[in-house]
Amino acid sequence: MEIDIEPYRHFSFDLWLTIIKSNPDFKFKRDSLFRVFFSIDKDMDEVRKVIRHYDVLFNKISEKTGNHIEREEVFLLILDGLGKDIDSVDEEQLKEFFRQVDELFLQNMPVLLWENIEKLLIEIKNKNKTASILSNTAFIHGDSLRKVLENLGLAQYFSFMIFSDEVKASKPNLQVFDMMFNQVNDLRKLDKEQILHIGDNKKADYDGAKTFGVNAQLVKF
Repeated sequence: MEIDIEPYRHFSFDLWLTIIKSNPDFKFKRDSLFRVFFSIDKDMDEVRKVIRHYDVLFNKISEKTGNHIEREEVFLLILDGLGKDIDSVDEEQLKEFFRQVDELFLQNMPVLLWENIEKLLIEIKNKNKTASILSNTAFIHGDSLRKVLENLGLAQYFSFMIFSDEVKASKPNLQVFDMMFNQVNDLRKLDKEQILHIGDNKKADYDGAKTFGVNAQLVKF
């Protein structure tokens, strides 16, 4: 994937399906953990189907509303969809489940999708330009994603990272692009046309960035 960095001074990157993609082993292990942890009386195919349905649905809702939806809410709806009485599930159980999920995620880290991304980030840094992450999150929170970028050796190239679970808003909400713009201007004073946002989702990344007034580029791998 080629990015012309010459016209711009700051580069805002999406993360999922732009720089990284899920380790397929993780989703299988997470769904298996979910089934056992909550004693779901359904086969694995049904469990995976329902989880996938709500994953896609809530991504669409976030894109339409610009609101971040908490993962606890999503999983309670998944439990309900699988016939589990959610009154029997307490807050501590959910916390423990997600603690185990986060641990499983870090044991089965995402894989790098954009193979020459480090070369590009080095070039950006060497030309005295800056870069950041602007990412929607769902089941995995920003604190775990920071650890992934550190493990991949990429965290050092980003001046800051904004994750939807931490700011309670999701792309294409103009509020998150404004947060990015303000943090860029804490680094150095730039105009919107000097910033390029790069991502894979037309509505969240491309349309959101263009509506806010910064440049945008779609990437597909």
